[in-house]
Amino acid sequence: MRTVLSTLFLTLAIAGAAVLYLWSRPDPAVDAALNEALMEKLRIRGYTGLIEESLEERLGRAVDLRLADVGRFLFFDPVLSLAGDNSCSGCHGPNVSFNDSRPISIGVGNNGVVGPGRRGPHNQRRAPSLINAAFYPRLMWDSRFTSTSFDPFNNALGFLFPDPEGGSLSHMDHLLGAQAFTPVVNRVEMAGFQFAGDNDAMRDEIVQRVNAIAEYRRLFGEVFADIRGGVSLRYEHIALALAEFQFTLIRADAPIDRFARGEADAMTADQKRGAIIFFTPDVIPPSCGECHKVDAYANEMFSDFEPHVLAVPQVLPAFRNMRFDGPGEDEDYGLEQQTGNEADRYKFRTSPLRNLAFQPAFMHNGAYVCLEDAVRHHLEVYDFARSYELDKLDPDLRASVGPVEPMLGSVQTLIDASRPLPDEEFDQVLDFVLNALTDPGAHPDSLRALVPASLPSGLPLHHFEWGIQSPKGC
Repeated sequence: MRTVLSTLFLTLAIAGAAVLYLWSRPDPAVDAALNEALMEKLRIRGYTGLIEESLEERLGRAVDLRLADVGRFLFFDPVLSLAGDNSCSGCHGPNVSFNDSRPISIGVGNNGVVGPGRRGPHNQRRAPSLINAAFYPRLMWDSRFTSTSFDPFNNALGFLFPDPEGGSLSHMDHLLGAQAFTPVVNRVEMAGFQFAGDNDAMRDEIVQRVNAIAEYRRLFGEVFADIRGGVSLRYEHIALALAEFQFTLIRADAPIDRFARGEADAMTADQKRGAIIFFTPDVIPPSCGECHKVDAYANEMFSDFEPHVLAVPQVLPAFRNMRFDGPGEDEDYGLEQQTGNEADRYKFRTSPLRNLAFQPAFMHNGAYVCLEDAVRHHLEVYDFARSYELDKLDPDLRASVGPVEPMLGSVQTLIDASRPLPDEEFDQVLDFVLNALTDPGAHPDSLRALVPASLPSGLPLHHFEWGIQSPKGC
């Protein structure tokens, strides 16, 4: 009897599985229509799925792996911090896919940890990811580092930075090389407040420190004949090495890229539907793809790299080392800090969307730690801005929320155009953004090997907290 029942249950289980399989199989005609509709959206925008492969063609040379390795050591080494306690990796940790491990950065005065346990005085914004940054024509949330040609590989029209640098860094071949001159002289990021001197003096001091380390001279000498011959390092050498390391951080082989190259099964049916909604103006006016642009200078990075007002809730940390804007010192004026133009108040550069699956927080100040909330904010700006609460943030980021109404006054057009999506469509868009734009190679586990075992300076590495989980409630 037991054998008969077992056989019956097994037969029913197999039959049920067969029905479920047949039910879940995509209709070939529907799938073909989805493929054609999405491929047409990509064709119109010139999307190739080949941007990762274009790096060396854009550079006009192969990536120098020896120089990149020098840059890797420097990236993790606090020797570049005049305060002595931070490195590039402190705010761009491999354990969070070279994102910021905190919703708002903690630079100098930190406790040596990179992850949720990082403590110290907060800055004003979140450090953006460095993965794929080689393709960005503008850097930083307020777009203050810009390639005038809107091509980071082309310095013909110069690179524009705030004073005192201005256009003086335009001799660097790539925008990342020029940008590498700046974090080390930023008081709240790496320099600290003790060293007396201007930006040039600070960089000179860093060069002296690196030049005094025999192992760094040896490593640089393997790449540059003049250093091998006894010439002293210049800061340009350090900047070139840091940029070269970042050229190795290209991770742009996501499902959508494989789909664009002809692999129709690289994306699920729901991801394809979400992509079509994402790129269609009549479905979400304006379409996500208008600001999260992929064509031309956007380099398939899903950003127009332009500053916009989005009325993101203004988060004020309890412990901070810089003054905020506004009469209550509880606001961030964004681009206006650079231009002095009140019309630029609250404007921040559109965030690129690749590899969000490994990003711990969203928006320029990490106001949202759940991607779902960040996406819904775009669709329901008025309601989300006015009803925002700090409960999902750590206690050290819950001092207060800055004024909302002045921001809402700048986004009336967006408020008028925005509307919530039906749940099914929203889930499809979220699936597309979260999964179809993510390269598995950007997973922290794939980046762990980049952390050096030790540093040429002999200084201690930061403590990286691995296996970081999404916050509860996401």
